[in-house]
Amino acid sequence: MAERSLAGQVRFDIAAGGTPTPRRLLQGFVLLGAMLLAACARVVPPSAPPPPPPPTQQPDVTQGLPTDAERHRIALLVPMSGANAGVGRSLANATTMALLDTKTERLRVTTYDTGRDPAGAARKAVAEGNKLILGPLTADEVRAVAPIARTANVPVLSYSNDESVAGNGVYLLGYSPEQSVERVVRFARARGLNDFAALVPRGVYGERAGAAFLNEVKAAGGTVVGMETFDRSANSVQAAVQRLSASSSYDALLIADVGRIALQAAPLVRASGGAEARILGTELWATESGLSASTALRGAWYASVSDGLYRTLASKYRSTYGTAPYRLASLGYDSVLLAVRIAQDWKPGTAFPARRLTDSEGFAGIDGAFRFGKDGIAERALEVQQVGATGSTVVDAAPKGFGR
Repeated sequence: MAERSLAGQVRFDIAAGGTPTPRRLLQGFVLLGAMLLAACARVVPPSAPPPPPPPTQQPDVTQGLPTDAERHRIALLVPMSGANAGVGRSLANATTMALLDTKTERLRVTTYDTGRDPAGAARKAVAEGNKLILGPLTADEVRAVAPIARTANVPVLSYSNDESVAGNGVYLLGYSPEQSVERVVRFARARGLNDFAALVPRGVYGERAGAAFLNEVKAAGGTVVGMETFDRSANSVQAAVQRLSASSSYDALLIADVGRIALQAAPLVRASGGAEARILGTELWATESGLSASTALRGAWYASVSDGLYRTLASKYRSTYGTAPYRLASLGYDSVLLAVRIAQDWKPGTAFPARRLTDSEGFAGIDGAFRFGKDGIAERALEVQQVGATGSTVVDAAPKGFGR
């Protein structure tokens, strides 16, 4: 009411025709301003807006799992397409089994397909921050991958056995024919056999096995009385056996090829002057299940990695994946075991400590003890098995480690 009365009084004075002197106008405006100011002073300001609600708490989807900052990023480069896809899947599945069996939370393994473009797989693996490469499978793939990995200071732990690609950041887990030949020849020589002959296939494997045979027989104090080559056809194998029998007499014969060829050649050897000879084989025989069916091969010796733990792995693999693994699956498993061991002292995010790969005590795995030389080639502890009527039995166990 006071506000309206005072404001009305000023308006009346002007409208009534009274002479509004400057002083009276000024007094009126001053009085109106005072009233409005007083009125404003009595107005209660609106309540302050409530503080904004806290941001919604997002669930931690990684809770219970290690983050990338706590895990080592490792690339698995194997063929998941193309002609070798079956082997690649066996290797990939075996690495998964190893991760689960070790219950490790320190490794993150990512698979990259080398089936069509191994170099592209390597570039992607390096770009995504992987510090170690497991694989690839073949020597040609290693040749494509190695320069890319080397530039990025990423070691390559390959499943190949081609020694021509080893070294300079490439380490080979594959089984060496040279080591197998050396082991079985040394064993035979220690048991009194002196005159050695060999049948070797034409090609890279035969060249390597033949050279190892010549070197080891000489180193062991034996005598090489003959060596013949063949091209894996039935006629070629038969002709090689006949040439060997016609030119020499031997008490030990190395058949440096797969078990299928040994099954084919052994009866010919027995019928062509080698009836009493001890037949020797290489690591390739380990994948042949039918050796015991041949009476001509009874008593034969061959050197390979131990099969004891592999049989357990293969049984578990079949129950998990519904199919039998390729024999090389153990290499995938063992490569993860090696990485788990080194990861104990390897800080995530840093370069892989490649010097640890050449630790003199080596590593243990499904295939037994192994260690890498300065040349990047895995030296393996091999056993000697003898073919019998119901299967093969160990006649000279593999060493448990090195330097013993």
